[in-house]
Amino acid sequence: MRPQALFQHAALCSDASPRDALARRYREVRAHSLVLAAPLSVEDQCIQSMPDASPTKWHLAHTSWFFEAVVLQPLSVGYESFDRRFAQLFNSYYESLGPRHPRPQRGLLTRPALGEVHALREHVDAAVLSLISAADAAVWEVAAPLVELGLNHEQQHQELMLTDILHALSCNPLLPAYQAAPASQRSSTVLTPEPRWLALPGGRTLIGHGGGGFAFDNEMPRHEVLLPPFRIADRLVTCGEYALFVADGGYRRPALWLSDGWAAVQSQGWSAPPYWIAPGDPRAPSGEWQDFGLHGVRPLNPNAPVSHLSFYEAAAYAAWAGARLPTEFEWEAAYGAPAIGQMSGEVWQWTRSSYDPYPGFRPLPGVVGEYNGKFMVGQLVLRGGSCATPAGHSRASYRNFFPPAARWQFSGLRLARDA
Repeated sequence: MRPQALFQHAALCSDASPRDALARRYREVRAHSLVLAAPLSVEDQCIQSMPDASPTKWHLAHTSWFFEAVVLQPLSVGYESFDRRFAQLFNSYYESLGPRHPRPQRGLLTRPALGEVHALREHVDAAVLSLISAADAAVWEVAAPLVELGLNHEQQHQELMLTDILHALSCNPLLPAYQAAPASQRSSTVLTPEPRWLALPGGRTLIGHGGGGFAFDNEMPRHEVLLPPFRIADRLVTCGEYALFVADGGYRRPALWLSDGWAAVQSQGWSAPPYWIAPGDPRAPSGEWQDFGLHGVRPLNPNAPVSHLSFYEAAAYAAWAGARLPTEFEWEAAYGAPAIGQMSGEVWQWTRSSYDPYPGFRPLPGVVGEYNGKFMVGQLVLRGGSCATPAGHSRASYRNFFPPAARWQFSGLRLARDA
């Protein structure tokens, strides 16, 4: 499959050429990364709080390295790297592109300084915009889908910047806020209505990206699956509902848990979602549950979707509620169905599907073939998108994936049942 097969670029406005539209989108996406980093100090941007997370500075540099390694070096004649030594520091997992600094040690990279990383970004930006403007037709045909891939890659890292800094700030006893909450995001006192169960007929259903825009290779090829009839909740599980599970001893009842999940509960001392603060805790002595988020410590909003759950916790809650998690195919079949809400923009939703290749899947040729396919083992699929997902980045066919114990992402759940 050629990279062009993943990319059908539509102009952002009717009078813009494809090149002008892509250049504008490039500037907007790249600028947004700096906007997300702006509330953070230099010290904030260098910290790595656990091996699964990365420093903000590393994200800013890695996304620039990606454009260098995947777009500029192979396609821009005469391009000079900002600093060839940086490749080892900011290569994430691309074996074909050389050695890499160990992931758990990214927080030790105090050099290059943040100012040098910003200079790297400016150097790469100038070169990519020049390539978009001046590439001949043959180079443009190859470069355009790779630039679009790089932009979607950067949007993934924009989400990681927020999830990673939230974890880092949660390790600080002061529990500092990433950013103050705007008035429009204060907790609502309106009670969430009981979930409704929508019956869907199942049958032969097309799954996967159908063309007409960008998609990652793991969303294809579009194929048919046979779904039994099923029911799915019209909304996400809320914090208030999950608090009932906690109060009912959900974390002390092994019968509710998968074996590996119960082992994680025991070994890691789980008793509630990771950013919940129990009543009486010295960090929030209000007598009520508190929740730590990007806007600091606030009273737990019972109507908000529960977040930062592992797959194990989501599956245990579903068992407690007399339900189950939907498969990724059920979730996609329900996308867009009347009366089903909160499909994206709140929390990623765990599914009961392992992250496997679709029938006929083929990784992209060349370096970008390492993007998704080699991770198709031992992980679970999440669908939807979260409050940290950049606007316009998610879609019905988007497949996110994480190990079942991961709980630092904005991940929650929606319930399903057999018909």
